[in-house]
Amino acid sequence: MHESELGINDYNKEMTKFIVSVSSDTVYGKYYYYDSTTDELTELATLSPWLNPNELAEMHPISYKSRDGLTINGYLTLPKNKEVKDLPLIVNPHGGPWARDMWGGFNPEVQLLANRGYAVLQVNFRSSTGYGKEFLQAGNKQWGGLKIQDDITDGVQWAIDQGIADPDRIGIYGASFGGYATLAGITYTPDLYAAAVDYVGVSNIFTLLNTIPPYWETMRNMFYERVGHPEKDKELLTAVSPVFHADKIKTPLFVAQGANDPRVNKAESDQIVEAYALEVWR
Repeated sequence: MHESELGINDYNKEMTKFIVSVSSDTVYGKYYYYDSTTDELTELATLSPWLNPNELAEMHPISYKSRDGLTINGYLTLPKNKEVKDLPLIVNPHGGPWARDMWGGFNPEVQLLANRGYAVLQVNFRSSTGYGKEFLQAGNKQWGGLKIQDDITDGVQWAIDQGIADPDRIGIYGASFGGYATLAGITYTPDLYAAAVDYVGVSNIFTLLNTIPPYWETMRNMFYERVGHPEKDKELLTAVSPVFHADKIKTPLFVAQGANDPRVNKAESDQIVEAYALEVWR
């Protein structure tokens, strides 16, 4: 039987009746009413019931050593009914970066890509949560072409060395910090990727720090500690802001942005598009 994750969504005061959910890498979600006094389980709803779990791609846990010896964990989703050899690969870095990818959280985008024949690699690079404080802090001031990006690059190399990925057909796609990692990937390792999609990604860390919304103001010092200070770390932040290195981009790039995004605002995408366009027309 395929493994699933069980969640308790609600319960009564006596804790005898529950609303529970079941999901997995191939099951979008099912909701049940459970009465512990009678041991009866009643199905309430199935999300996207037209999706057949047997036709969806499974998410496999993987791990590898980074170039500096850190164990990096992640997930590899493989297309069904294809030989696991020289596949086109999409690297899908998560947002945050203080977040993580998890098994069992059904991912429609990953399933779409796998359905089209792509292997999908999700890397919990340093600064990801869930692996302890030391691992999270190992990503402090390591954005851009530094160790966080090295972890992603090393994951790609792992997939190539395993014979899973075709080195000539590697793409990178991410949103928010994942969009930043996409831009970093094609500026600091421009020969690695054949295509890139940046969705609401950060291109300029100075403007990112300058537009911290009011409801995040209490986190400003944390940003300075984990990302860098715009004055004290000016050289570092210039070096790791992709907008200042657009001349290195040679990968076909698609940029998507929401006009009213309060956190990664439209200027982040406008800047990289303008800088890239200037280089193209030179």
